[in-house]
Amino acid sequence: MSKITRAEIYTAIAALCDDKSHSVDAESILIGGDSLLDSMKLVELCLALEDKATDLGFDFDWTSDAAMSKSRSMFRTAGSLATEFIHQMDLKK
Repeated sequence: MSKITRAEIYTAIAALCDDKSHSVDAESILIGGDSLLDSMKLVELCLALEDKATDLGFDFDWTSDAAMSKSRSMFRTAGSLATEFIHQMDLKK
């Protein structure tokens, strides 16, 4: 099975940023006041990751009670999102 890397996830996030001068790394904030993406771009990102997961043979579950929690959400940072995506991908091997 093919895989996706953290760098590829960061690149997907950067492609959705309105300000193309931002570099995306593990600490880049995805929700809250200093976020790189507005809510619509975040949904676009989730749908793109869902499509990529389907291509890789698993279902990416980006919905949860904690999805938008600033303290527990996989969307806190680009790194936390990449970690969760890769974790779900690895579980489906």
